[in-house]
Amino acid sequence: MSASDPLALVAGTTPAVPSRNAALALGHGAPPPKKHLGFTLNGEIYAIAIEQIKEIIGFRPMTTVPMMPAYLRGIINLRGMVVPVIDLARRFGQDPTPVGKRSCIVILEIPLYPEMPEQRHTMGLVVDMVNAVLDISPAVIEPAPSFGINIRPDFLHGMAKIKDKFVLLLNIQRVIMLEELNALRSLARKDV
Repeated sequence: MSASDPLALVAGTTPAVPSRNAALALGHGAPPPKKHLGFTLNGEIYAIAIEQIKEIIGFRPMTTVPMMPAYLRGIINLRGMVVPVIDLARRFGQDPTPVGKRSCIVILEIPLYPEMPEQRHTMGLVVDMVNAVLDISPAVIEPAPSFGINIRPDFLHGMAKIKDKFVLLLNIQRVIMLEELNALRSLARKDV
């Protein structure tokens, strides 16, 4: 990774724990750090819990689907499976993500219903670039701010400060609402 990569210096590190959590950080009941995939979108650093990620693929042409939400960029055929792909910037109310050399699609597997986690749906998110896998301790996760960010606060699980960089932790179940997820799921029944 280059020096201009915002997470190049923090990949794989566990952030320093604030003093109020010092006892927890010493192993006295502290939950272990969780792995998150860090990525950049429109200059902001975001992260998604790694257990929701199936794979990362290069950007590829998509089939557009008429009469779907504007943030649905299209669908792709991934080894015989139809996968809806969301333009995350559009979902956040921003301009569409321009395709660059490092643009990629993060393939997720998301539970359809919280009470039935075994039923999962596969979908993709277009991002500017993937940065690194980060170990983020729950002790350093702060609540999402209600102002000063470019997306709706309910789309965030929280935020963490890692080596002077703020990482916004996405709540994918909120970014992809259940009723919208069910509508996208119906696309998977169609052929590309």
